[in-house]
Amino acid sequence: MRTAYIGMGANLASWAGAPETTLAAAARRLESLGRVTRRSSLYSTAPVGFAAQPRFVNAVVELETDLEPRELLDGLLAIEVEFGRDRTAGVVNGPRTLDLDILLLGDLEIREPNLRIPHPRLAERAFVLAPLCEIAAENIVPGCEKTVVQLLDSLLEDSQTNSDAVARIESDAWDAR
Repeated sequence: MRTAYIGMGANLASWAGAPETTLAAAARRLESLGRVTRRSSLYSTAPVGFAAQPRFVNAVVELETDLEPRELLDGLLAIEVEFGRDRTAGVVNGPRTLDLDILLLGDLEIREPNLRIPHPRLAERAFVLAPLCEIAAENIVPGCEKTVVQLLDSLLEDSQTNSDAVARIESDAWDAR
């Protein structure tokens, strides 16, 4: 069994409701791929790339799984589709009902078409590192040999972003685990 860290994000409502309700429902749905053992808090985050869209709600879950990396990815993509995501339509980095990404999977490093672990932009994204740091601060990121907290500290030191780019939020839907 491996430990996977799954990044979650949404900024459009799905059939489940508002983004925070969607993330809560998707976290429950992840149980079909393994066992969710921890969850970060929710974070309201500024969009990256395509700015003309609503803020995102992001989180990270820790998932114990027996699935092989490609099976896990396929399972995540299927859950996205269940929540109304169509990766073939829309704008790159645009609005979405649900985004699920494998951030880390044990100590694996994988470079295959459409499957990169650790996530290739992990070290560049405070909206991923902040919630990941909450539940896995001391985990070493394969390939860069730094901990999650070291990556977040480095990003924040080098960043010119404004202070509300990543803000922790409360949600009854998320907290009703």
